[in-house]
Amino acid sequence: MQQVKKMGSISDLMKKIPGLNKLVPQGAELPEDELKYTEAIIYSMTPYERRNPKMINGSRRRRIADGSGTTVQDVNAILKDFEKMRKMVKQMMKNVPRGKGPFPPMAPPPGMGFN
Repeated sequence: MQQVKKMGSISDLMKKIPGLNKLVPQGAELPEDELKYTEAIIYSMTPYERRNPKMINGSRRRRIADGSGTTVQDVNAILKDFEKMRKMVKQMMKNVPRGKGPFPPMAPPPGMGFN
């Protein structure tokens, strides 16, 4: 998230990505303040919770909310949004022909060629 923030505002980045530019209406700005809360919630999670968000129970949600200075409802909303996004990406990948991803294959870094 920090690397994305360094690249500029989220709405500007979305306009530069083919396909996503149609999702952002002209003149619309995404709330940058919400990203601060999302980042605080993610940083309040343990690495295990970040890898396995489905195992976050009520007491963990309360601890994450306390650690991030947000409410349990905010944590629930972030987890729900993450699950929606994961399903959407999974659905999009179903439509991609096998062996072909949305991005071209990358060449290995210099000196790391496959022999």
